[in-house]
Amino acid sequence: MATSDYYEIFDKRFARLFNSNALVDKLFTGCRWAEGPVYFAAGRYLVWSDIPNDRMLRYDETDGSISVFRQPAGNSNGNTTDREGRLVTCEHGGRRVSRTEYDGSITTLADAWRGKRLNSPNDVVVKSDGSIWFTDPAYGIDTDYEGNKAESEIGACHVYRIDPKSGGIEAVITDMVRPNGIAFSPDEKLLYVVDTGRTHGSQNPAHMRVFKVSDAGKLSGGDVFADCTAGLFDGFRLDTDGRIWTSAADGIHCYEPDGTLIGKVKVPEVVANCAWGGPKRNMLYICGTTSLYGVRLMVNGVKTC
Repeated sequence: MATSDYYEIFDKRFARLFNSNALVDKLFTGCRWAEGPVYFAAGRYLVWSDIPNDRMLRYDETDGSISVFRQPAGNSNGNTTDREGRLVTCEHGGRRVSRTEYDGSITTLADAWRGKRLNSPNDVVVKSDGSIWFTDPAYGIDTDYEGNKAESEIGACHVYRIDPKSGGIEAVITDMVRPNGIAFSPDEKLLYVVDTGRTHGSQNPAHMRVFKVSDAGKLSGGDVFADCTAGLFDGFRLDTDGRIWTSAADGIHCYEPDGTLIGKVKVPEVVANCAWGGPKRNMLYICGTTSLYGVRLMVNGVKTC
């Protein structure tokens, strides 16, 4: 197949980021809504969520096998690892952020703010100081499809930070319609957050914003970094040079740190999220609507994704 079947170049900077012989491989299909991939380097496996089917799946990179990691799974969505290598999960059904301990037990890290239940935590990232940052839109309580239909107790959708020492929860962004994907720049001086408010009205945002992060963990700024040109952004990750690889309706869009859309990795399904994996962290795992894909690129992902 031709390079154009897998990649679309808008800027010559994108051409050096992929090998024209590298295919976008479909590794598994059979999900209802695949989301939240996270890679475990020690075991060379990937875990991801299949939200409506209330399960988490596991892909073994060494032999290509697929197994069920957890079911039921609290209608899990976004996943990451903390600095000790433990799985941190956003649960729609449980309306919480949880951590899977080494013995397999599950600890609740956050399920309420100011005495009111969270909506349905969506995506999560852990900073080098151990603080946990997560988004809390209402997709998991809007209907019974991705969780359990309910009214929002908070009445809004915020981005939160869990303090690594006290465990206290602070709302750090309160002016978004539906905060979604979240990630830090490689030096953690910038925080990028997607707002998919467009799902709840054409007048609402379909963009990604960028915030400056102080040494004390306080945010400022919040300018629009990019507007999605195909559907909606969702989850995303960064490479070591600060480029953003983000989900969209037609695949993965690649943005330079200056906000220029330089190219796309084309995927035949709406993409929800992605994660870096492989021994060299140059394998980009992609969650499409029903399937898991993988493509080996010429760049390396941020290790702390």
